[in-house]
Amino acid sequence: MPTIRQLEYITAVDDQGTFQAAADSCHVSQPGLSAQVRQLEETLDLRIFERGRKPILLTPRGREIIRRARAVLTAVEELKESARSSSETLSGELRLGVIPTVAPYLLPDVLPPVRRAYPALQLEFHEAETAELVDALDRGELDLLLLALEAPLGDLQTRPLFGDDFLLAVPPGHRLAERKRVRESDLAGEEILLLEDGHCLRSQALAICSRAGASELGDFRASSLATLISMVAGGAGVTLLPAMAARRRATLDADLRLVPFGKPVPARTIGFAWRTTSPREEEFDELARLFLPPERPKPRR
Repeated sequence: MPTIRQLEYITAVDDQGTFQAAADSCHVSQPGLSAQVRQLEETLDLRIFERGRKPILLTPRGREIIRRARAVLTAVEELKESARSSSETLSGELRLGVIPTVAPYLLPDVLPPVRRAYPALQLEFHEAETAELVDALDRGELDLLLLALEAPLGDLQTRPLFGDDFLLAVPPGHRLAERKRVRESDLAGEEILLLEDGHCLRSQALAICSRAGASELGDFRASSLATLISMVAGGAGVTLLPAMAARRRATLDADLRLVPFGKPVPARTIGFAWRTTSPREEEFDELARLFLPPERPKPRR
């Protein structure tokens, strides 16, 4: 029978690309890891890897073995999580994935009360774009995601936390700078500065631009909201900012004008997402209350 250790070793080889790198990541010797992989191949009567190449390639049957091995390891991790959660609520390790347009604007506010309420909880953060986080969650490398629920999330279980309205950010002197409110149609003809590919916020902003008759500034894509803010303040164009980013001091200090939208207000919904098979749903619901301060608006349904 294959062992959990053998499954861990073959997925490590697939992740790392070489037997030596896999052994280093598993904190074992390379000969010892190779011997376990060969033993598993003999047990299954098939070859998992094409050796003699760097990076090592999977055989066609090896790809299916790796897929199933990851599923088994995820189930084992969920078994461990279930045991931990039954002994003490919100304790031990919790690996939280967060998108870059949320992490620096929300986590500084919620981490102190989370740590006070659950001192035995060991939060481990991973910041990445939505697709990368979803893949990591599927592989069992993360336990919970904090992101915009409008993004493609497959069959993940979700829990809305709060709505995050968009604001129009324009430089001083812009034709819309002194407006108390704007409509999406007011953006017609504007060139909008947007984030680079991979950010879910980009997709939402593009949808608004399409409805309004605005267009993306074609020769520029920012890697962060901080870059967008600097470019708008410098007069390079206008952009859409989430309200949570606009509340931060650095944004308020920038030389730009933030104009709210009239109804219907374009917005995103910030929430949790997790695997439907996770045994920690009750814990996630309990944690959610600390991510939902009273002053935050409820999500639009």
